[in-house]
Amino acid sequence: MEETNSEEFYDKLKEQLEATSSWPSNYLYKFIVLSDQNKINRIHKIFDNMGAVIESKKSKNGKYTSVSITVNLENPDEVIAKYKEVGAIEGVISL
Repeated sequence: MEETNSEEFYDKLKEQLEATSSWPSNYLYKFIVLSDQNKINRIHKIFDNMGAVIESKKSKNGKYTSVSITVNLENPDEVIAKYKEVGAIEGVISL
């Protein structure tokens, strides 16, 4: 993804989050990643010690794993910061 497009995406996401949620609020992240335990562990580590509820589910053939994370965050900036941290892991798709 081109840097400018991702900044536009995050700006738009922040506007939507401010308009649709009162903060602090629970936020649900959904990621798809190849079933690589190292990458899954890295996603888990980003949400360590935050009281996050994390559910992982392998695809039917086991090639991919979906990771759903529900966590209480203070504001839209925290939501975006976590997306950027997870986005730094190669091959993770944010839904």
